[in-house]
This record gives sequence, structure tokens and C-alpha cells, in this order.
Amino acid sequence: MDSKATFRQILAVGELRAIWFAELQSILGDQVARVALSVLVFQRTGSATWPALTYALTYLPDLIGGPLLGGLADRYPRRAVMVCSDVVRALLVAVLAVPGIPLPVLAAVLVVVQLANAPFTAAQAAVLPSVLSGDSYVLGQSLLKITNQIGQLAGFALGGVVIAAIGPGRGLALDAVTFAVSAIVVRLGVRARPASGASGPATSTLRRLSAGARTIWRDRRLRALVGLAWLAGFVIVPEGLAVPYAAEIGGGAVTAGLLLAAHPAGIVLGVFVLGRLVRPELRLRLVGALALGAIVPLAAFWFRPSLPYAAGLLVLSGMCAAYQVTASTTFMRLVPDTERGQAFGLAGSGLIAVQGIGLIAGGLLVGVLGSPATTVSVIALAGLVVAVPATRAWRHVAPPHPL
Repeated sequence: MDSKATFRQILAVGELRAIWFAELQSILGDQVARVALSVLVFQRTGSATWPALTYALTYLPDLIGGPLLGGLADRYPRRAVMVCSDVVRALLVAVLAVPGIPLPVLAAVLVVVQLANAPFTAAQAAVLPSVLSGDSYVLGQSLLKITNQIGQLAGFALGGVVIAAIGPGRGLALDAVTFAVSAIVVRLGVRARPASGASGPATSTLRRLSAGARTIWRDRRLRALVGLAWLAGFVIVPEGLAVPYAAEIGGGAVTAGLLLAAHPAGIVLGVFVLGRLVRPELRLRLVGALALGAIVPLAAFWFRPSLPYAAGLLVLSGMCAAYQVTASTTFMRLVPDTERGQAFGLAGSGLIAVQGIGLIAGGLLVGVLGSPATTVSVIALAGLVVAVPATRAWRHVAPPHPL
């Protein structure tokens, strides 16, 4: 069995430091941009539905991008894929920062930005097992997850203040700069490696898609892990409704930023507890129960909790949602290296797509119900109906020991 790794040991690896720093500063910019977009659209339309639908556009395009573009992480060198994706996103987000950009143009550019995110995410996930191994890999994934959530926490918490100070346009320009910095850091800090999969003309997109789908479908463990991961589509709804919910309880942009920060704060705490205080074999057994626990607190939004209670519910949900790290690392270890990019692209695109669908459902349902609080609770109850069989499926196939 591998010796237990420490954060100090994995941060001594130069490539991981580069990946980590690029992730940290980029996610900070992304979350400020999300607050900027929600505020911008809410200001222009005065509608609770349109901010949620716009927020969904930062997720939903992965339904196409992941399957079609995730395989680029196997077909081409992964560092090159990451750098090119960052450059494309930097240029496109700079377009979003143009003052007075029409909302239809904004929506179209957002879709393309998210499409460019798919190959970067797949390449980053696929290269990490080449940088770290054993328990170091698990801890590396935990570090990136913690970094991602701390970035969301800081970005959302400060996002309202930043946008109030500099305006939505400059907030988007800041995000463009972070993509450019990420491209430079990855180019200089990550070692070049040859493409891991076939690169000849015979490897068509359809064939790679079919191979990735077969890899997942043939393994009941992979299918169960994907099902549990996709429950995030129910958990994300409060994010899309944060601005209108803040208005519902008498708050503004700062209140919305604090609500958006609460769930990531819970995930940071949950990832730390699972990664450092819980035995690896127990982590695997807890995946299903924690998936349920991520949804249950959201049902309490029926009572329209004030900011402290709403934030507490979101923190609790986030702590349980930390199961996603265990699910992700187990998934990647089960998939052969030559298929990791495509398999992760499919599973990851589905994950982001269901989050987009959840945001759209929340945005449409709030227009019918008239209350963001009621909408969150109703969708949470629907999530529990789906989560119970998904949890049972994992319990029947979960490995008895960490891989």
C-alpha cells in the first residue's frame, strides 16, 4: 500500500505547482466573471429568470464540448491543448468585456468560451496521473478541488464587492487576464509529453466517442460513479438563483456573493476532512451517503431562511458534496491512460451539462412558482428521488479497497 502523501510533498513537484497556480488564479477570475454576468443581466432585464439562464450558459455547452472536444486531450499533447484552450478563452472573454455588448452576442460568446473549456479540463485531468501517482495522485486531486473551491469562495465572496467597485465590464476583463496568465504558467511549468492516444486520420471523432462511451458503459463501477457525480445538477440550483434569492430576502450583490461563497466553503471543509481524517476505504463507502447529504439540506429552503441560515444550509450541502473528489479519482484510476481524456470528456461534459440543465430548470421554474426559495426546495426533493437509486447502485459495486 502506498505511504500517505502530504501536501508539502506533492507541492515539491514543479509541474503540480504550475497546474495548481494556474487553477487558482483562473478560478478566481471565473467566479468574479460569473457574478458580473449575473449582475449585468439582472440590471438590464430586471428578471429573476434571465440571470439563471445566463449562468446556465457557463455550463450547458459542455454537453457538446466534452464529448466532441475532450478527446483532443488524447489525440494531441496535453500541455498544448491546455495552452491553446487558455488563449482562446482569454480572447473571447475580452470580447465580453466590451461595454454595451448586446445580450444575444454575449450569450453566443459565452457558449463558445465554455466549449473551449472542455478540452482544457480533460487535458488537465488526464495529465495529472502522469505527474503524480498512488496516494500522491489522490491528494493532488484533493488539492486542486480545494483550490477550486477556495477560488470560488474568494471569488464569489469578493465578487459582489469587486463588481460594485469596478463594474461588470472590468470584472470580465479581469477574467480574460487570468486566462492569459494561466496559458503562460502552463506553457512554462508543465513538461511536454507526446500524445497518449492514436493521432492518425483513422481515429475519427465518432470512433473516439464510441470508444469512450463503451469504456464507461461496460464497467458498472464507472456507470455508478457517473450517476452519483451527475447529481450535481440538483445541487447547483441555488447558485443560479443567488441574485434573485438575495433580493427575495432583502439583500443585494454582497448578499448574493456570500450565498455563492457558502457552498464552496463547505466543499473546502469537506474535502479536507475526507482527505486527511477519513481512511481511504471509508471514503469509498461514504460516497453514496454523502451524495444524498448534499441534496437534503436544500429542501429546507422551503422555509425561506435568512442569510445566516441559508448560508449554513449551503455549507452543509457543500461539505457532503466533497464526495465528488473520491468519485473523480476512483473514476480516473479505473480508466486506461489512452482513454482518459475521452472518458473524462464524456463524464465531465455530462456533469457540467446536468448542472446547466439544473440551472435552466431553476430559472424556468422560478418564473412559474414566483419564489427562488420554493424553487430550490422543490428541485431538491426531485433530486432525492433520483439520488436514492443511484446510491443503491454504488453500494452494490463499490470496490472494498482503494484502487
